[in-house]
Amino acid sequence: MQLTEKHRQYWQKNLRVTAVLLVIWFVVTYVVSYFARDLSFNFFGWPFSFWMGAQGSLIIYVAIIWFYANYMNKLDHEHGVAEEE
Repeated sequence: MQLTEKHRQYWQKNLRVTAVLLVIWFVVTYVVSYFARDLSFNFFGWPFSFWMGAQGSLIIYVAIIWFYANYMNKLDHEHGVAEEE
């Protein structure tokens, strides 16, 4: 099967957004958690390290999933490969 330029553009946009979201995931999971103890300030009445470990990272993970699903839905419609509902 020969890929058209439209398929290549679709795949490049998909790879780009996936790479950006994986970098965000990595930063939230490893970088912020690693340095959280050094961040000694209160956030909503709790130490930031506790809040980030217990709530913050989960909120960001859900936001990443929401953004990816919406972005890919729009990209599918843009390139004419959306599923019919």
